[in-house]
Amino acid sequence: MTPLLGRRARLRWLHLIIGGALLMPYFLVGTVIVGSFRAGANVFSSPVDQLIAFAFALPMASVTALFPLARPLSVSAARALCGLPPDRPLADGPARTRQARSRAALWYTLHVALGGVISGMTLALTPFAVGVTVLPFFAAARESPVLDVPEALDGRWLPVLAPFAGIAMLAAMAGCAAAAGALLANRAPVLLGPTPDDRLAAAERRAAGLAVRNRLARELHDSVGHALSAVTLQAGAARRVLDSDPEFVREALTAIEETTRRTVDELDSVLGLLRRTADTAEDAEAAGYAQDTTGPGLDALDGLLARCGVPVSYTAEGDRGAVPGAVAREAYRIVQEGLSNALRHGGHGAPVRLRITVRAEELEIVVDSPLPARPSPVRPGGGRGLRGVSERAVLLGGRAGAGPHEGGWRLTACLPLRPGARERP
Repeated sequence: MTPLLGRRARLRWLHLIIGGALLMPYFLVGTVIVGSFRAGANVFSSPVDQLIAFAFALPMASVTALFPLARPLSVSAARALCGLPPDRPLADGPARTRQARSRAALWYTLHVALGGVISGMTLALTPFAVGVTVLPFFAAARESPVLDVPEALDGRWLPVLAPFAGIAMLAAMAGCAAAAGALLANRAPVLLGPTPDDRLAAAERRAAGLAVRNRLARELHDSVGHALSAVTLQAGAARRVLDSDPEFVREALTAIEETTRRTVDELDSVLGLLRRTADTAEDAEAAGYAQDTTGPGLDALDGLLARCGVPVSYTAEGDRGAVPGAVAREAYRIVQEGLSNALRHGGHGAPVRLRITVRAEELEIVVDSPLPARPSPVRPGGGRGLRGVSERAVLLGGRAGAGPHEGGWRLTACLPLRPGARERP
């Protein structure tokens, strides 16, 4: 009896009863329409008129289900009452496209149509079947005009057959409800499931969120990684001359203090953006653009070179004021990463040559640093810095590369000055 009266079957039956309740306003309007053509006739006393009113009700239900919010309401009811398998997901959010609205309208129409039939059977057949079941035990029931037992059946077989007939009618009604509920559950993933447009929108939201997280990871790596490299180098140098050069130690400690204070401010800014990272594509995009509006640019480059911890030969060509803000901020981070690599791998006091050239259409960055006498140990998970440089350049529509060059190491990046794909109008 579980398929007919189990918990899942009862929930689906309740779902159908709700469908019948939703059908009632449309059905009543249908009876008014039918009654306007049959003056003086009682629509509720004629099964044919009721079927015609039912036929009028379904198109009206379909039209109302075309509204975008009809799908999330249907999805909520289906998830709670239809007993869907977990591997058959339903769509979330309002139906925005024509295909999604059409599917939702078809589901709603199917729900109220089956619900109207099952609700009618439940209301009408249940008391009749119970009356037939108890017919042999109550003489008053046999005489009731509601049951209207034919004389041919009112004989010796009535006490034997009536209970079985009543139970059979109840079982048939339960079977119809179970079959209708199973049909709805089977069609729910098809009609209420995500459309190709929904899947594409979900993929775009995931991609936008991933892009924001990757960007925040690059910001953390570049700002914090550079600061830790500079602090480590300055602390090591101060330790070596602690007894012989107190003045240098004082300057190194001051530089460490300034570097850590500035890095904490940048870290707070990035973590603030991380807390606001949203689940939707629009919010993720907004978070990404918010990140574009923060952070140092080329105007802060002189301060970076002064406190980077290595001697830098800096050459600038062109007008830095012509560089857009988003490009200037990415250029600052790329230079910062190049100096961080020189700090980690070039050795203490190794000179670095930096050249920034602003042309008509692009900004070129070249960072030349010497290779260490001995290969630097490879850190677990290392290599994110150069990958981040490449990602920054690609997001702006440019390119970047790094590798050995004339006995040293060269990092280059070319960034277009008009990255239209990343700028808002």
